[in-house]
Amino acid sequence: MTTRELQEHWQKEKSRWRHVKLLFEIASARIEERRVSKFVMYQVVVVQTGSFDSDMAVVERRYSDFERLHKALLKRFGPELEDVAFPRKRLTGNLSAETICERRLELCDYLRLLYAVRAVRRSREFVDFLTRPELREAFGCLRAGQYARALDLLGRVLPLQEKLTAHCPTAAVPALCATLICLRDLERPAEAFAVGERALQRLRARESHRYYAPLLDAMVRLAYALGKDFASLQGRLDDSQLRSPTHRGFTLKELTVREYLS
Repeated sequence: MTTRELQEHWQKEKSRWRHVKLLFEIASARIEERRVSKFVMYQVVVVQTGSFDSDMAVVERRYSDFERLHKALLKRFGPELEDVAFPRKRLTGNLSAETICERRLELCDYLRLLYAVRAVRRSREFVDFLTRPELREAFGCLRAGQYARALDLLGRVLPLQEKLTAHCPTAAVPALCATLICLRDLERPAEAFAVGERALQRLRARESHRYYAPLLDAMVRLAYALGKDFASLQGRLDDSQLRSPTHRGFTLKELTVREYLS
């Protein structure tokens, strides 16, 4: 790209990946009983404000999950969180209806206060809190060949990850590529190709990204199978391999299954 083309590209990127404002609610809570313990699961609902959000996200987290998040954020952002109060742990009565109701409101306020701090809402700790458990499960299903289950999980968590990482377009590329693989291996190539186009859009001007060449290779194969013109994709792949020959040898699937191992 020339300097002018690069400037025009980043202007378009800035417009495309504009700040997304999210609203957090803790809609409900339930008591889960295990063999040796009981605890409360809080249902966190995340919606995009300003327009109808058809991809409303719902995740469940325990109080201990919130507590781990708070400790991690304090370690990294200490002074910036002086005005953010975290609900204290109680020695007794944690399962009472009154306590659960109060804590729902407190945890909801806590999330809103965190989101108001720009550095925090963009942090890996905050994004991982809301997406990593579901992504880890989805990628585990992908590794096990459970493509339908993985696709279902990705379909629920990917829209949330995209909203939380609107400032960093490449963050959602692994999950988009995992979705492509699931659709492709479930013999839904047209849908897989459409998802691949979304992933490639996020990698524009990022030809050195580790997913760029493997994704292009997968897209060339899909385009050929679908009877689409793949010359442009093949040309981009050839250019990429000439610049970075070390990328050769890894298929998109081989690269993707290495994500979220822990």
